[in-house]
Amino acid sequence: MKQALFTRQKPLAKPDPTKDYSPSVSYLRQAKKVFDIQIESLSHLKSRLDGNFSLAVDCLLDSLQRKNKIILTGVGKSGHIGEKIAATFTSTGAPAVVLNPLNAMHGDLGMVSKGDVILALSYSGETEELLRILPNLKRAQAKIIALTGQPQSTLARNADLHLDVSVPREACPHNLAPTSSTTAMLVLGDALAMVVLSTRGFKKDDFARFHPGGSLGRHLLLKVQDVMRPADQVVISRGSDTVRQALAAMTAKRCGAAMIVDAKGKLIGIYTHGDFARSFQTDASIGTTPLQDVMIRNPISVQIDKLAAEVLNIFEKHRIEDLVVVNHRNQPIGLIDVQDLTKLKLL
Repeated sequence: MKQALFTRQKPLAKPDPTKDYSPSVSYLRQAKKVFDIQIESLSHLKSRLDGNFSLAVDCLLDSLQRKNKIILTGVGKSGHIGEKIAATFTSTGAPAVVLNPLNAMHGDLGMVSKGDVILALSYSGETEELLRILPNLKRAQAKIIALTGQPQSTLARNADLHLDVSVPREACPHNLAPTSSTTAMLVLGDALAMVVLSTRGFKKDDFARFHPGGSLGRHLLLKVQDVMRPADQVVISRGSDTVRQALAAMTAKRCGAAMIVDAKGKLIGIYTHGDFARSFQTDASIGTTPLQDVMIRNPISVQIDKLAAEVLNIFEKHRIEDLVVVNHRNQPIGLIDVQDLTKLKLL
């Protein structure tokens, strides 16, 4: 007789309210202490809100009115908080993107434009990767709003505005793991987003348009062909073409990538402006190199008849900026730039 692969598990017994489960009581006590520390930290943050918060709101509103965007940047836990704040802004009609400081020096600074607002998150205000890109952000003439717990830090002193998110202590029993501090950043970011939302007159109907019950839901029913850049607006090159030729074509069509095909027109690779920027730092003669020697082979692609929802999943999973669109013969017929999705408010 074969042994069953799975055995039926007994259901978990419900706790008896008349009994004292000592370990459980200890767990709950510790959990409530975490709540108390975080609530105290938020009360501390609330009491310190001042004119800088109002100036930050005005700065964000002015940027959005000028059709600029909000950029969140941070490293580690602060970076994760920045991603959530960016998602909140975007879902409420204020275009926001995330700039990873680790990738910024390798081409991603191209997303920063004059008039953009940078929300820079770093509790210490001394995060090396963030400080390294500060001069570039200033050179791009973007406004920098720093969220730190150290008003005298390098980041705070070099920002246009500083919002103090200092907390009395972390909820970590060793006062080490970012807990209260990241909660403070998140709540302050939510406060900025909600005040901006209210001031811009964002209504329930507008909110529905950005979520699956309304327009966003309809957007997700769009096909790839509805959101891609068509063949006449993209660059399709041969492997024997040089990097210089590809760059010239990309510049002419204002496209960030060249798709490389073989003699039968089938996709064999991709080469992006970011690839060039990274290579040029170590090889000044990269321009004369054939694309077949430096291209990314077998790039990620999507079939033209797929839904736009699949595109969102691909970008999120693979962290790429350009997605090749192919037909059933694996011939490139279009390209989707992640910034196009931002403009369409799909991100």
